[in-house]
Amino acid sequence: MEKKMKQFFIDLVEAPSPSGFEQPAQEVYRNFIGKYADEVKTDVHGNVIALKKGTSDLRLMLVGHADEIGLMVNYIDDNGFVRFVPIGGVDVALLPGTRVNIYHNGQLVRGVIGRKAIHLLQPEERKVAPKLEDLWIDIGASNREAAEKRVGIGDAITFSPGLEELEGGVITSKATDNKAGVYVVAAVMKELAKEEIACNLYSVAAVQEEVGLRGAKTSAFGIDPHVGIAIDVTHATDFPGMNKNVLGDIRLGFGPVIAVGCNINPKVFELLKKAGDKAKVKYQIEAAPRGTGTDANALQVNRAGVATGLISIPNRYMHTQNEVIHLEDLAAAAKLLAEFARQIDNTTDFIPKV
Repeated sequence: MEKKMKQFFIDLVEAPSPSGFEQPAQEVYRNFIGKYADEVKTDVHGNVIALKKGTSDLRLMLVGHADEIGLMVNYIDDNGFVRFVPIGGVDVALLPGTRVNIYHNGQLVRGVIGRKAIHLLQPEERKVAPKLEDLWIDIGASNREAAEKRVGIGDAITFSPGLEELEGGVITSKATDNKAGVYVVAAVMKELAKEEIACNLYSVAAVQEEVGLRGAKTSAFGIDPHVGIAIDVTHATDFPGMNKNVLGDIRLGFGPVIAVGCNINPKVFELLKKAGDKAKVKYQIEAAPRGTGTDANALQVNRAGVATGLISIPNRYMHTQNEVIHLEDLAAAAKLLAEFARQIDNTTDFIPKV
């Protein structure tokens, strides 16, 4: 991955963007995509929509969601400890000891999630995962009054950022779900910026996927695409304890994952494979026998229906403070989707037939 693109990805994952609070990450996206798009707009929901105009009236929508899981300040007790509620699917068992950032009126407040030390837990307490009400955030305040000068009810909270490269392009960071998708839709726009293509390409950084696919729903309604591809992450199965008989064989560094199943238009599935072959990138196939739980769900049932596909980046330890992905899978996904965009036009038939 070239240095400029790697820095763009770092800026994305380190920008705070829990669902409903996405604009710091959206600003990173806007600043990058504006150099490569014919139009960029932000809608009332907070989705950022970039358009590269094509030579036909075919509309292709690529969408990655900019929101990440996080927390929100809910209560400050008399001793100055901050209580919180989750935004999205947070695993409470993994929270104790986590460093967090609280964002209050443009200021950053550092804290750590506290719990009784293991030495102080009763034997029966050690056998069960902590409950949310058993945890708090310590910001070093001596009492409620001191804490309220620094944080307030409703403040957004993220895991403390910091991307690190482990080895050979394997990186760890918070929020690769789904800054990976936002990176890919931007990288496709960059790759095609100087080319003439038939389709009108919409690259969308959507909001609020983690709490109900909301941004994809509203942006798709506005764009009314003929074809829509969601770019998200999927569970890698190349680490201990994963049952490949059930979950399939998905590995980091072996390319993006093309989903097939009832959420996916079969013509789009075949064209994505052809695009990967022509682009000479590795890709993997994932069986998706039901709704995928991604923005592809929202795309498929938009208006009278959209020819939908799903490209995913293999991800270890999803929805934790330290997710793990491979940067080359991001680059390959962008190449595959750029080739897909080159190959479709008004004559492309997306109607499923034998």
